[in-house]
Amino acid sequence: MALGDPGRALSGSGRTSSHPHAPAGAEHHAIAEGQALEIAGEAAAEERLAPARFGPLRGSVLLAVAVVLAALNLRAAVTSASSLLGDVRTGLGASATWTSLLTTAPTLCFAVAGLAAPALARRVGLARAIGLAVAVLGAGLLVRVLGGAGVMLGGTFVACAGIALANVLVPVVVKESFAHRVGLMTGLYTAALQGSGALGSALTPPLEGPAGGWRGALVFWAGLALVALVVWIVAARHRPAAEAVRGARRASWGRLLRSPVAWSVTAFMGLQSFMAYVIMGWLPQVYLGAGLSKGAAGVMLSIATLVAVPFSLVVPAMAARRRSQSGWNAGLTLLSLAGTIGLLLAPAAAPWLWALLLGTGMTVFAMAMTVITLRAGDAETAAGLSAMAQGLGYLIASTGPMLVGLLHEATGGWTVSLLALLVALVAQLVAGVLAGRPRLA
Repeated sequence: MALGDPGRALSGSGRTSSHPHAPAGAEHHAIAEGQALEIAGEAAAEERLAPARFGPLRGSVLLAVAVVLAALNLRAAVTSASSLLGDVRTGLGASATWTSLLTTAPTLCFAVAGLAAPALARRVGLARAIGLAVAVLGAGLLVRVLGGAGVMLGGTFVACAGIALANVLVPVVVKESFAHRVGLMTGLYTAALQGSGALGSALTPPLEGPAGGWRGALVFWAGLALVALVVWIVAARHRPAAEAVRGARRASWGRLLRSPVAWSVTAFMGLQSFMAYVIMGWLPQVYLGAGLSKGAAGVMLSIATLVAVPFSLVVPAMAARRRSQSGWNAGLTLLSLAGTIGLLLAPAAAPWLWALLLGTGMTVFAMAMTVITLRAGDAETAAGLSAMAQGLGYLIASTGPMLVGLLHEATGGWTVSLLALLVALVAQLVAGVLAGRPRLA
């Protein structure tokens, strides 16, 4: 019992054993067992009613700024290294296997470390947990440039563990502290997160020359994490915790694992991430195979990643006002389906149009984050649902780039890979419709 009264249980047990007329033998044991069960029941009830140590964070403009700054670190850490991957591999003398591990690290860390986030928040509080996540992220970004290939890989895993914790816990802040502005704050958070990926890939290569090489260019992003950490420490303050209950915390995982709503949200999150990582990893290669130049293929990827940013600012706020988000989820998925069909049938005919359709469809990430907060009835459920959806969802996502690459290598073309992507999008359509229904997990 964390916050109950252990002395009461002990004294209760003492009264039972010292009763002057205690019966003997089996009858005595039966009565004692019944009283023990009664005491345990009372203790459990006390624990369910006992206030948690930490209340929600105080919603403020400064906290909103801190959320956005935290989000700006959660993709740039990954894309900054990807944008200089050739130089990093050459400079470290690393193997192709090492490169595969480095590019797979993010999704695997997101899955594993993300599942531990709710327990960490319960132990130290949401403010400290997110602060720790940003600190771990910054430390990993700094460490990864200080040594050889092994240090680079280890630092990346540390940084991605910090990202995973923040990925799960920041939506809880949105749910708790901005309950009347869930759509707006989800839009700001996801737009900053998606924009950070574009910033990481766009700004890091130009920094390489002035910074004296790839190490100096990458260490810049550790500085951004430090800024986010300082603002977070100033902005994040807990409100009184009198309204929180500990029983909901203990019951949330069991309830979520039995909830069809939770599984539909998890499937939706995983499948849209599957699609997103395939697009970010392989879209330029699809366009190169269709005859576009390397520069043009890169521009198509920029279009696909950047177009979702403005839509992410407005779509969640509009969708959150509706009872159901199924229509939004389905509509955005259909855009991705249209773009993928275009790539399959005539990739070079209108490459910018397919990139626009795919990028607009990737706004579905903002919708996945929105339904996590809307399908949760309280902050504890939001934390558990966020951990489940992102932890298991990123396991699904991690198979995407590898599957598409293996199919391409086996067939020598992109037709089978794109057909597999269409199957995944149909599954995403179904999951999005189910996740958008107005039910609680």
